[in-house]
Amino acid sequence: MEAREVLQKVKSGEISVEEAENYFRREPFEEMGYAKIDTHRKLRSGFAEVIFCSGKSDEHLLSIFGKLYEENGEVMGTRASKEQAALIQKHYEKAEYDETSHIIKIEKKDKPHVGSIAVCTAGTADIPVAEEAAQTAEYFGSKVWRIYDVGVSGLHRLLANIEEVQQANCVIAVAGMEGALASVVGGLVDKPVIAVPTSVGYGANFHGLSALLTMINSCANGVAVVNIDNGYGAGYIATQINRLGVKNEA
Repeated sequence: MEAREVLQKVKSGEISVEEAENYFRREPFEEMGYAKIDTHRKLRSGFAEVIFCSGKSDEHLLSIFGKLYEENGEVMGTRASKEQAALIQKHYEKAEYDETSHIIKIEKKDKPHVGSIAVCTAGTADIPVAEEAAQTAEYFGSKVWRIYDVGVSGLHRLLANIEEVQQANCVIAVAGMEGALASVVGGLVDKPVIAVPTSVGYGANFHGLSALLTMINSCANGVAVVNIDNGYGAGYIATQINRLGVKNEA
């Protein structure tokens, strides 16, 4: 349960003051031997813990997934393989798996989505990373506009959608090859731009290094860069920015 939920249950008489006191006396993490579940992360940061699925054993993944679901009423895992997804779905029928983003989740269906984040890609090959960013932001309660395949080889495609891009509280620019999209977007908007280099490209792309260096060296102001293929990190930061934008609008 979240702290607010505990307090509301005390107010309504569903639980006693003593039960609430025991909740807040708990350790800020739950020891599982092989993992320490950060049960207070949402209380501290506003975001519940998310599972990085790649590399985890089946047993550990299932236990962590179940514990976070029990704790928060929803749970999300990134970089899940098809085999890992099938394993989780065998035990949790509500779990949904997206093969494009490799995200598996059980999500509360009634939560609001606020503000606006524009997620742009240079090409369709960048969509898997963009979807990781977009679905992360949506999971954390942001409204997302997807504007895909608007790279610099056909700049008119971006300009045809520029109104949506400029209205967003934050823009995520996802690009491989030389990664020029982030600089172009940065010169067209007055909001922060989060640049995501992808490993899409030919040999001299060096698995995303060329796009990363282009984005780091951008001459456009207001462009920040996350790691290669790090859609999750971009979606998380964009949500933080979007929340600030929503507060300012209120």
